[in-house]
Amino acid sequence: MDTDANPADGPNASNLLGVMATDRFGTSAEVGAFVSYLAGPDAAYITGASLDIDGGFAA
Repeated sequence: MDTDANPADGPNASNLLGVMATDRFGTSAEVGAFVSYLAGPDAAYITGASLDIDGGFAA
């Protein structure tokens, strides 16, 4: 994620981008949208799942 502690233009950014499927850093808005979806009625049938929002880093 592009944060103050891990900026998309930081010294380690190119190393991280090399292992992410999306070839870009995520945003706090994307994490917020994911959390909002999971907390809403459309995700009511999701139980006991491990869902990652990591741009394909763990893929």
